[in-house]
Amino acid sequence: MCNNEDFTENKNQLLWEKTAGFSDRNTRLDKFWGTVLEEEGISRGKVKDWIKAGFAEINGKVCKKPNQKLMGNEELTLKGEAEITSLVPEDLPLEIIFNDGKIAVINKPAGLTTHPAPSCPTGTLVHRMIHHFPEIKDMDEWRPGIVHRLDKFTSGLISIALNEHDRLAMSTAFAEREVSKSYLAIVHGVPERNFGEIEAPMGRHPVHKTKMAVVLKGGRDARSEYETLWSDPEERASLVKVKIFTGRTHQIRVHMAHIGHPLLGDQVYGSMEHARLVKDEPLLAELATRQMLHAYSLSFAHPESGEELSFTQAPPDDFIGMLKALNKSVQRVGLIGMPCGGKSAALKILAAKGIPTFSADDSVAHSYEKDGPGWELLRQRFGNRFIDSETGTVDKPKLFNAMRDNADLRREVMGIIHPIVQHDVLEFYKAHNDEPLAVAEVPLLLEGGWHTQKIVDAVVGVRCPESKRNEELREKRGISPEILAVFDSWQWDEKSKLDCCTAIIENDEDLKKIDSETDRILEVLRTQREEKESLFENYLKKLFHPDTV
Repeated sequence: MCNNEDFTENKNQLLWEKTAGFSDRNTRLDKFWGTVLEEEGISRGKVKDWIKAGFAEINGKVCKKPNQKLMGNEELTLKGEAEITSLVPEDLPLEIIFNDGKIAVINKPAGLTTHPAPSCPTGTLVHRMIHHFPEIKDMDEWRPGIVHRLDKFTSGLISIALNEHDRLAMSTAFAEREVSKSYLAIVHGVPERNFGEIEAPMGRHPVHKTKMAVVLKGGRDARSEYETLWSDPEERASLVKVKIFTGRTHQIRVHMAHIGHPLLGDQVYGSMEHARLVKDEPLLAELATRQMLHAYSLSFAHPESGEELSFTQAPPDDFIGMLKALNKSVQRVGLIGMPCGGKSAALKILAAKGIPTFSADDSVAHSYEKDGPGWELLRQRFGNRFIDSETGTVDKPKLFNAMRDNADLRREVMGIIHPIVQHDVLEFYKAHNDEPLAVAEVPLLLEGGWHTQKIVDAVVGVRCPESKRNEELREKRGISPEILAVFDSWQWDEKSKLDCCTAIIENDEDLKKIDSETDRILEVLRTQREEKESLFENYLKKLFHPDTV
């Protein structure tokens, strides 16, 4: 859509006025206007026809050559014929927030163009307005009652005047920056600061004329302030509140992109970030069908009474749905217990129930294979001391004996291996981010401080009677009492472990009992997830509807 200073209308005739910049040097006249008017839905072929018909001027002189090269710094005008003929009221819904017969405030849905243009002659907000407010039809040929506008895909509050006197007064208030406007936006990543001010002049993009940009020269002053309200657990996106002090075209979209945090769904000013979202988070990308921008609050003095009016409007369902989807990450569950306590049996039962599972023992075993990350790091530190000469893999019995005999070496080896396991666990959780939950069996999870680092959301412990663990289960694993005692000495005692758990599986009978216990635990974890979602919904309700909480 053209800016008011670039575009005027008179009955069925259109007139555009632009100044060519230095970057337009050697650009064909038809290409220049074709680029400028692309957003209006006007083809380059139509532009050529208008130029050939003598509707184009360069520095006040008619030019009929579409291929005329520009020198830069020329004053350009182009006339055309409007394809829109008259405004026909459209009996479609309009959410009216306020109406006192003088002015009205409307909650514009995303996807609705504010006023007619050659690219959108029908189906606009104005067409609905003249149905609901027939008295405004004679105010202006194409934009009756309009004092400011929102982009087509921006939702939220927009004010209109119901008579010409109040329209002029409100237009003056907007021009003199006496109106307070704030927006909610969901942006990529997490801004470095919770509060920030952006003062960066804006103008047409030097290359892509349909885009706006922060420009070093020739731009108009533009100022925004933002506050980060929330960031998702994975730090993929943030909810920000943006207050604008100037009303430049696409100001919030350009300013947030300028500081490295374009809006989700904005394929114009955040094309690279959107492409990454499509690749890495396809389910989220499907929800980002528009730029996530909502006109949240609007405050101004009534043009006649002078009364200060303030309005807020909660975002629509697609905006809130995106926030909920961002908050709904996989529930990261850690499974712990004493050696030979039944962790592996519980993990297998969970896997049989369709729960994604991970075994730290399997991760270590894979890491110890030839050319594995653990194998490589151990060789860098100890040479071939712990490498089996026949298989070329890590000699696990030899490494275990050395760790048993030397506490310093044990701590050093654990310092090498534990980060590898932690990396594998994080990748496991990431790979299953769209699942309700995923379970990782990590024997030394608590000892490694993972629960305090918030690597897991819940810890499930397996409790097993000492007699069963030291006899039946130990013998099944083929481990001697001495070896089991060594493993025990490297870990917290059972009580200390279980005291840190969200829930506990009782392994005091047979596998059937463990199966039953896992069902009970899954119900506990489901309740925890529901509580998390409920807390977030209450947070959003308090944020968007503060007067109802």
